[in-house]
Formats: sequence, structure tokens, C-alpha cells
Amino acid sequence: MACAHAETSKTSGVTREQWRTPEPTDIIFPKWQRELFKTILEEENLRSDREGQPRTGYSLRHTYISLRLMEGANIYQIGKNCRTSVGMIEKYYAVNIKTSLDAAAINVVCSKKDWLEEEEV
Repeated sequence: MACAHAETSKTSGVTREQWRTPEPTDIIFPKWQRELFKTILEEENLRSDREGQPRTGYSLRHTYISLRLMEGANIYQIGKNCRTSVGMIEKYYAVNIKTSLDAAAINVVCSKKDWLEEEEV
């Protein structure tokens, strides 16, 4: 078991534990990481989106998926990378940017073999 002690960041003042090997029961996103993320957003004046909603770590996932779709990335690869289904991407991400998407680029039906070959490239 690795030791851990409290440490304070010079830029944000957020206290955090020094790196240690995680235990199976550890929380994936401990409170100090959420607080650090919040502090960084506040320092950069990015705490809220254009609709006034607070940004969260989930915002990064949403941005990543949306940007990849706009780049024309394979929707099946995005789903695998983000551990979500094509249906969920179409329902919750693609719908928000549908005017800027090339439908032909994201609605490509390919076999699993083609999909796996694309990943290796």
C-alpha cells in the first residue's frame, strides 16, 4: 500500500492526496478532483456554458463526442471509445449538431470487420 499525504496546489489552493495505487473500492472521481475542476473553470471564467448551466466533468465528454462527430469520425468508433451506443450518441449528441453534420459521414453502415480494420489504422 502506497502512502499518501495532503498537498496544496500553489495555483488553486485545492488540497489533494499525493498519488497512490487505487483500491478497488476507491471512488473514480473523488471530491478533490471535482473541486479542482471547478476551480480551474472559475479561474478561466468558464464555470457556466452559454445557457447558464454549470459545466461539469461530463461536459468534457459531451464536447469530445460532439467535436469528433463534426470532424466526421466513425460513429461506431466514437461509441466504442466512449463506452456508449450509437443510439445514445444519435439521441443525445448528434441531435444538437445535426445542422453541421454530414449525414452520409455518420450514417455509414459497416461490418464489424471493416470497423476493426479502421481502428488499426
